[in-house]
Amino acid sequence: MPTSFNQSVIDEFRANAGKVGGPFEGGDLLLLTTTGARSGASRTTPLGYVRHGDTLLVVASNLGAPRHPGWYHNLLARPVVRVEVGDRSFEALAVPAEGDRRDELFAHVVRAAPGYGDYQAGTERLLPVVVLERAEPDGWEAPREIRTLADKLMEVHTWLRSQLRQVRAEVEAHFAARAARQGPGAPPVLPGLGLQIRQRCLAFCQALEFHHASEDGHLFPGIARHHPHLADVFGRLGDEHRTVARIQGELAALLAGITIADPQRFRAELEAMSAELNAHLDHEEEALIPLLADVPWPPAGPPTAP
Repeated sequence: MPTSFNQSVIDEFRANAGKVGGPFEGGDLLLLTTTGARSGASRTTPLGYVRHGDTLLVVASNLGAPRHPGWYHNLLARPVVRVEVGDRSFEALAVPAEGDRRDELFAHVVRAAPGYGDYQAGTERLLPVVVLERAEPDGWEAPREIRTLADKLMEVHTWLRSQLRQVRAEVEAHFAARAARQGPGAPPVLPGLGLQIRQRCLAFCQALEFHHASEDGHLFPGIARHHPHLADVFGRLGDEHRTVARIQGELAALLAGITIADPQRFRAELEAMSAELNAHLDHEEEALIPLLADVPWPPAGPPTAP
């Protein structure tokens, strides 16, 4: 089966630390790997990019076609993406810019790469500008050394707590800005924080869901085989997972209308989720950390044959 054009570019990119020839020679090119919104499969797409401060910008131009490209729909559903630039690879949070910020960033893009202006002129569709931000929450620093499964569990828990704090901070910033734009003479356009909050919340909820699924499917059953007397503990942890999942669902429903959401109700849902999650993490650490403190991480591989 012949190799597709995209795949040939991807192969050349990876073989030459980001350098490719042909129509992309000398241009700024990255590889964006998204997760299929429906399929769940990884999809890698070569894209031009423009730097803006510490962030990278990509435009869902689709060469000026009337519909958004598939990778854009994927990142709306699953906002954590993998980015390859040169010989570096990292996770990023993909956030489409909104309103005035989108217009400012698009103007910046066109100054650097005028062809995007031609694509916009050729379609009635407003071309989305996607900001590739750090996936980690502000101030996050990964532990320097992970030696045991207890260390790994604490790393994940610390990351989740940090993400939740950032979600809450962004929600407060959004509602404060919204309140400042009410009343006579106030600017009519809301600041573009809606998608920022949505993408951050979605990334947090998906990471939490994956973490709980891994625990329920692998970690807890493995520990239970060696510690059957903890059956009640694992039963309670499973119940807490379902409670947190229910609150996640209610919060996700609110996110669909973040720009018009009732602040009091939204805050109440977020506070409920925060309280449930932190209590759950505290209980899990109390129950599991002593059991995992002597389990090496990463797991040892199978013994090598002599």
